[in-house]
Amino acid sequence: QVQLVESGGGLVQAGTSLRLSCAASGGTVSTYIMGWFRQAPGKEREFVGAIRKSGGRTVSADSVKGRLSISRDNVKNTVYLQMNSLKPEDTAVYYCVATQFTQDYSDPTLYDYWGQGTQVTVSS
Repeated sequence: QVQLVESGGGLVQAGTSLRLSCAASGGTVSTYIMGWFRQAPGKEREFVGAIRKSGGRTVSADSVKGRLSISRDNVKNTVYLQMNSLKPEDTAVYYCVATQFTQDYSDPTLYDYWGQGTQVTVSS
């Protein structure tokens, strides 16, 4: 059973940067597709991005491409979400997710493991 624990959220000003971490236990991040989703109040969960198992290639949602990036540290068994040039509309709870197989990175129902989420609030 994989357990995911996010950290690094907080209150920041627009235009600044923030890095979220997702520490995994019970499984090795390099053997899972690791991803991030976010959910703002009153909205559905939104795909942010994912990193593939082999090669570490990443995919990102068009809405965040160029500002948010995902990376992985196999030694620390941790996945990161680097967020730059933050905007108030980035305010949401950010979730780390994992699955071994998926045909659609953006479908939240296809991820088997979810962290508890970390709040990111961007003030204008």
